[in-house]
Amino acid sequence: MIAKRLFQSSIGRKTVVAVTGSLLVLFLIAHMLGNWNTLIGEEAMNHYAHTLQSMPGIVWTARIGLLLLLIVHMALAISLNIENRMARPQKYAFTDTVKATLASRTMVLSGLVLLFFIVFHILHFTAGVIDPETFHIQDAKGRHDAYRMVIYGFMNPYFSAFYIVAMLILAFHLSHGIQSVLQTFGIANRQNMETVRKISIGLATLLFVGFSIVPLLIVLNIISLPAGG
Repeated sequence: MIAKRLFQSSIGRKTVVAVTGSLLVLFLIAHMLGNWNTLIGEEAMNHYAHTLQSMPGIVWTARIGLLLLLIVHMALAISLNIENRMARPQKYAFTDTVKATLASRTMVLSGLVLLFFIVFHILHFTAGVIDPETFHIQDAKGRHDAYRMVIYGFMNPYFSAFYIVAMLILAFHLSHGIQSVLQTFGIANRQNMETVRKISIGLATLLFVGFSIVPLLIVLNIISLPAGG
């Protein structure tokens, strides 16, 4: 009954969107830190990947949980967007571009683009469908060679460019999304909105740089295959 009321009310749905969005951002931070093992080297990356693969129950539970979070987050965000548009069918004579930023007005569009990227990313690095030849390589210890898989993947300049552009769109999405979360939780107000805006943009920028640094260094050949690779 409580769940039904939560999903039926606009405030309830905004709260669920904020909670699911927060959890997804926490996952992004953890995923980014995991990716940084590539910067350390082959052993660090392959050990990290092997550790995850040795816990299939936890990993698959996390994957299913993240999928459910993403579905709920997007479905409710789209429903709120449609509801807002129906409540205001006629466009204003003057658009308030100060309060309604480009990021806020394109949240659904940027979210759908990111969904396409997520599917591509899973097919590429999780399922090995995009580049199966490099997906099944093993290292000297018989582990899945995630380090070489990442190197080979981002040696393709088109893949690297696509990945970096997607991360830019993610940062654009989060620059408004984080502000919305803080407003929903009552943390942001008129007095501290400028500080909240700077924090949101700062965290979004950190994630953009943190995710983009690996493909950028690889495509520039600063990170490369070890000898004999």
